[in-house]
Amino acid sequence: MPMSPRSDLGPKPLLGYTDSRIQRAAERRIDGAAIATLAADARARAYIIGGDLIVLKKAAPLNDALFTINEAKALGETPEAVFLGLLDGAPRFGVGIPPQTAEALKARDDLLVTDLRSIAVQGLVDAEHLPPIAEAKAVLHWHLRHRFCANCGAPTHVVNAGWRRDCPSCKTEHFPRVDPVVIMLAIDGDRCLLGRSPRFAPTMWSCLAGFIEPGESIEDAVRRETLEEAGIACGRVTFFGSQPWPFPSSLMIGCHTEAATRNIVVDREELEDARWFSKDEAADMMMRRHKDGLTTPPPVAIAHHIIRAWVDDEIHFD
Repeated sequence: MPMSPRSDLGPKPLLGYTDSRIQRAAERRIDGAAIATLAADARARAYIIGGDLIVLKKAAPLNDALFTINEAKALGETPEAVFLGLLDGAPRFGVGIPPQTAEALKARDDLLVTDLRSIAVQGLVDAEHLPPIAEAKAVLHWHLRHRFCANCGAPTHVVNAGWRRDCPSCKTEHFPRVDPVVIMLAIDGDRCLLGRSPRFAPTMWSCLAGFIEPGESIEDAVRRETLEEAGIACGRVTFFGSQPWPFPSSLMIGCHTEAATRNIVVDREELEDARWFSKDEAADMMMRRHKDGLTTPPPVAIAHHIIRAWVDDEIHFD
């Protein structure tokens, strides 16, 4: 990992749910016979998703996220499965089980059933499993919520290896959706703007964020959300990076923006509070050494990396 210009921050951590090693092999999805052959491959493995819960095999030092296809079927009803792709030629699937089934599996001594946030933050599996689990969770959550046609109300059925649902009545084709979200750090010289949501852990402050509206550019969404939530008008916007966020199915679009005003007016419907932080304060928050115990999000979240890039003097609006 590259070192930070600030030696006290140490090496830059990995961003969660990104850099998947799996080749999606989307061209295979339309061939039902090919998918059946892949599912019968002795190397095929599956991630087990039950709503917001992920099923793991207990192991040390890290838990095992993969099940054989027969092991997956033995866990109970599997109404949907999605072909995730190939890892060095080995097929990978996401298998959905009813949320109540996943809940019941918590009683088994050989399994660990928990949520994806806990898995990522606590490092319960090898990091290479996070991107495919995120992929599987997002698509299978979409299946849970789209069993009926939004056009005519008829039951739909799964096609294309889990990547489409078709309505036999009105012939409408339905595809998994992704919700774009801007997440941004407003900068005023050597200060940055961070906010607190009531949903956050008591000590955590983070970047502002919000969904992009129809007909809106990324840049306009950054400016609108910052103005709406904190009363800060912004000018130039630079793109930092993106992160799939499977809670349930968002794409976080990370940006930095140049503040044009400084007087904060908090929208209490959206935020508990917002304030300016110095670069040294932000660094202390990332290192969990802030004098008031304040923190930033963990490295698994793109907000951590957006803040880190600014602290490392990597962001310029020239």
